[in-house]
Amino acid sequence: MLYTVGEMAKILKVAPSTLRYYDKEGLLPFVERSGGGIRMFKDEDFGWLYIIECLKKAGMSVKEIKNFIDLCMEGDSTIEQRLALIDYRREVVCEQIKEMQNTLHMLNYKHWYYETAKKAGTCSVHTTMPKENIPEEYYDIINREKGQL
Repeated sequence: MLYTVGEMAKILKVAPSTLRYYDKEGLLPFVERSGGGIRMFKDEDFGWLYIIECLKKAGMSVKEIKNFIDLCMEGDSTIEQRLALIDYRREVVCEQIKEMQNTLHMLNYKHWYYETAKKAGTCSVHTTMPKENIPEEYYDIINREKGQL
């Protein structure tokens, strides 16, 4: 089946201008055009578009994505280079996930902190709170706040 830019954009939940931009930047060398120059997407193009979106969400620049697409278009001789690009991006995303988990941990601590303060009517409740009333998972944050790394 063939899809126009508008139809494909609707399916992918992106603006048609996004697909036009991708094409202008050379990310869609696989897209065919009608005799009148209209972009025509095929079912096989979904895979390409999904990997482009994935790489974009993973923080790759348009230039880096174009490089990846170009390597794909070159064929099997570039498998090692593509694998290296994907492995590097996986490392970057894993580090971002780790940072976000640390951020969530701090937010969970602050949620507990303010819930406890709200119940007591004061934030000073924490200064006299026995250690056994503090969730163990927050000891690391409390020690860091006290400068006890």
